[in-house]
Amino acid sequence: MGTLAALNPFFWKYRGRLALGFLFVFLTNAFSVFAPVVIGEGINLLEQAYSGFLAPMDEGRSAEEVFAADQLQAPPTLTALAQWLGQDDGLFSPPQTRDELIRFVAFIAGLQALLYMLAYLMKGVFSFMTRQTIIVMSRLIEYDLKEAIYDQYQKLPAAFYKQNATGDLMNRISEDVSKVRMYLGPAVMYGLTLVTMMFLTVGVMLRIDVTLTLCSLAPLPLMSFGVYKISARIHRKSDAVQSQQSLLSAKVQQDFSGIRILAAHRREERAYDRFQKAADEYKFRTLDLVKVDAMFMPIIVMLVGLSTILTIYVGGLRVFSGDLQLGHIFQFVFYVNLLTWPFASVGWVTSLVQKASASQARINAFLDVVPEISNAADTPTEVQGRITFKGVGLTYPDSGIRALENVSFDLKPGQTLAIIGRTGSGKTTLAQLVARLYDPSDGVVEVDGKPLSKLHLPSLRGSIGYVPQDVFLFSDSIAANIAFGVDDAAFEVIEKAAKDAHVHDNITAFPKGYDTLLGERGVNLSGGQKQRISIARAILRQPRILIFDDCLSAVDTETEAVILGNLRRIMEGRTSILVSHRVSTVRDADLILVLDEGRVVERGTHSELIEHGGLYSELHRKQEGPTSH
Repeated sequence: MGTLAALNPFFWKYRGRLALGFLFVFLTNAFSVFAPVVIGEGINLLEQAYSGFLAPMDEGRSAEEVFAADQLQAPPTLTALAQWLGQDDGLFSPPQTRDELIRFVAFIAGLQALLYMLAYLMKGVFSFMTRQTIIVMSRLIEYDLKEAIYDQYQKLPAAFYKQNATGDLMNRISEDVSKVRMYLGPAVMYGLTLVTMMFLTVGVMLRIDVTLTLCSLAPLPLMSFGVYKISARIHRKSDAVQSQQSLLSAKVQQDFSGIRILAAHRREERAYDRFQKAADEYKFRTLDLVKVDAMFMPIIVMLVGLSTILTIYVGGLRVFSGDLQLGHIFQFVFYVNLLTWPFASVGWVTSLVQKASASQARINAFLDVVPEISNAADTPTEVQGRITFKGVGLTYPDSGIRALENVSFDLKPGQTLAIIGRTGSGKTTLAQLVARLYDPSDGVVEVDGKPLSKLHLPSLRGSIGYVPQDVFLFSDSIAANIAFGVDDAAFEVIEKAAKDAHVHDNITAFPKGYDTLLGERGVNLSGGQKQRISIARAILRQPRILIFDDCLSAVDTETEAVILGNLRRIMEGRTSILVSHRVSTVRDADLILVLDEGRVVERGTHSELIEHGGLYSELHRKQEGPTSH
C-alpha cells in the first residue's frame, strides 16, 4: 500500500464523491442487513401462530382458552414503524378467534413482504448511487492520472527516451493505469462494502446470539491466512506479467515502425519467431498468475459453505434448547450468504490491490523523476537572437559518451552560423544545446547574454524554428503537419511556407493536395519531401532563431540551391544555425565552425577556411573539386 500512497492526493481532490460513496455504501448495506430481520420476524410470527395457537386448537382446546393464555403480537419492526407513523392504535389489535388469527397472520405477512421488497428497492437505489460516486470517481482519477503521466512525459529529457522503449511507455499509460483504476474504483467500493457489511451484520448477529455468531465466523481466520499467503505470490507474478507485456508492446511497436526494413531484408519470419517467443513467455506468465488467482474463489466458497453448515447445526441445537427462535436460524443463514460475496471479494480485491501496486510502482518510477531541464523563470521573455557558447562541453547522461569539448563562439542577432564536420563530430548535439534539449555538462550557453537555464523555457523554444535531422511527421494531413507549430494558420500562409521550402509542387501532385493524409512518420513520402515539409513547418512560425540540422541531405543539388535561395531571404534578420556535411550548404554563412570529435578544429568564413588548407578545405576539395570557390 506504500506504493499506492501516491494516489492519495487524487482521493483528496474528489473527497466529496468519496464521502458520498461511503454514505451510499453504508445505506446499501444497512438495507441489506435489515431485509433478513423482516424474514426472521416473519418466520417467528408463523412459528408462534402455529405452535402457540393453531396447534392447541387442533388438539381440541377452545379458542377462548388459547387466546386467554397468550396474545399474538405484531413483529417488533412493524410495531416500531407503526408507532413512528403514529398509527399504532388499533392497527395491530391482537386476534381473539381462529379466523381473526388467520387474517392477522396474512395481514402481517403481506406487510412483511412489502417491507422486504421496499428494503431491496432502497438497496438497489443506493447501490446505483454508490457506483455513480465511487466508480465515476475512479474514472475521473484515471483521466487525471493519464493527464499527469502525459504531462510528465513531455517534461522528461531526451536521455529518458533513449533509455526507455516507446512500447513500454505506452503500456504504462494504458495497461498500468487501467489496473490502478481497478483499485481506485471496484477495490475501494468492495473494500468499503466488506467493512460496513461486517460491522452491521456481525453487530446484529451478536445481539441475537453470541455463541451462534462465533461459530458462524469461526472459518474466517482460515480465510484471512489463505489470503495473506497467496497475495504475496500474486504481487510478484503480476509484476512479472506487466514487465513482459511492456517488452511485448515495445517489440510490436518497433517491428511495425520498421516494417519496410523487415520486408526489404526478408526478415519477416525471424521477426515473427521473436514475437512468438515473447508472446509465449507472456502467456506462460499470465497463466501462472491465473493459476494463483484461481485458488481464491474455491477456498472462500468452501469456507463460507462451512459457515452455513455450522450455522444450521449449532442454531438447530440452540432452538431445541429454547435459547433461540426458528426465525433466527433463517436470519443467520441470510447473513452468512450476505457475507459470501464480501468475503469472496477479499481475494479479488486483494488481487486488484496487488496488481495496482505493481503497476503504480512502474508509474512512480518516472512520475518521481525530477526533470533536469525545467522552466526557471515565471515571466515570458522576448528573444532577440544572440547566441553565445562559453567553454561548452557535454557528456551524454545515458551513454557517458563525450560529445562536445570546450566549444566557444559568439553569434550576433541576424547572423548565420554554419557547423560542418564528419559524421559523429557533435554537430547535432551543438544544435540541440541551443534548443535546450540538453543542458551542457561544462561551460554555459547564453541567449541574449543570459544563461539558458535562467530563461523562460516556453519563450525560448517558442522563438526557435527547429528542423531536426531525423524528420518526424504525424499521421495527419500535409497541411496540418506544416501548420503544426501555429494555431489556426491560414491556408495562404501554409501554402507560402510550402513554396519557400520548394515542396508545393510535390504536394499539389497528390490527388488530395494539402489534404493528403500521411501514414505513420510520413511513410508515403520520399526522404526529400519529408525534409522539405519539416522546413516549411519551421519557417511558418517566423521564429527569431532558425536551426536547420542537416535538413537538405536527402535532396539533390538543384533542389538544394532553390531551397537555399529561399532560405537566405527568410533568414535575413534572423539568427540562423546551419548544420550540414555539405560545403555547398554552409559556404555563405557569416561564421563556419569545423568540428572533429567534439572539438572546434577550425573557424572562419568560407574563403578564410579554404585559404587555411585544413579539414574544411579537404571536404571542399572532395565534394566540389579543387577549382570551386
